[in-house]
Amino acid sequence: MKLISNISMMFCEVPLIERLRAARDAGFQGVEIQFPELAEIEPLKEASQALAMPITLINVPRGPGDAVGLAALPGEQDAFRAAVATCAGQAAALGVRKVNVLSGRPPEGASHAECLAVLKANLVHTADVMAEIGVQVMVEPVNRDDVPGFFLSGLDPALNLLEEIDHPNLALQFDLYHMAITEPDLPAAIRRAGARIGHVQFADTPGRHEPGTGMIDFPAAFAALRDTGYDAEVSAEYRPLENTGDALEWITDFKRMMA
Repeated sequence: MKLISNISMMFCEVPLIERLRAARDAGFQGVEIQFPELAEIEPLKEASQALAMPITLINVPRGPGDAVGLAALPGEQDAFRAAVATCAGQAAALGVRKVNVLSGRPPEGASHAECLAVLKANLVHTADVMAEIGVQVMVEPVNRDDVPGFFLSGLDPALNLLEEIDHPNLALQFDLYHMAITEPDLPAAIRRAGARIGHVQFADTPGRHEPGTGMIDFPAAFAALRDTGYDAEVSAEYRPLENTGDALEWITDFKRMMA
């Protein structure tokens, strides 16, 4: 496993491009970025190559304003496909290997069945498009305490969705923070997800801060990840309680757990 940092949430004390160097100097082996802007693509590419800091994952654009994703929203299929095209261009330029799809918050009164059908079709489309450029697609369940109304919440609905679609280029983005909130036994949830896990993120809960500020048993979680055979990136995606670089004592223990 490789430890990477989400620089949309971490190292925010410096401009985005400078965060790649800050993450490297702190001991991370790569980064992920939630929603890169068009003007940032070339500078990010140059910094990534110069620093040997791969950009592993980005998200499909989430939509305008306070939108939290488009993939399960009836009537927004054209907007979602445009977002996928944008993301594919960004992924190719940055050399990322994974993109994440957010199902979003359907409008009040929307039929669950219709939203699910739209989500399935949109995920198949995304998986097909990204397969052409060698990029794997993730879909992420998000807890509804943090994001009320989010369509895909909880592990079982996500696993059922992946099983029903059964696309070789579609996997689960397993965020330990979200899953610790929705699942009663986090290590058991990891083992249940098993080979469906394509990307892992973490923060402690409650609060979504750095490890050691909450209640997650990270050694047990990483033992479960090893049991599944997962050996890819694990991304720190948390809101630092202070300057990011002032609270990174946990990294040494995490690298030991991931070895």
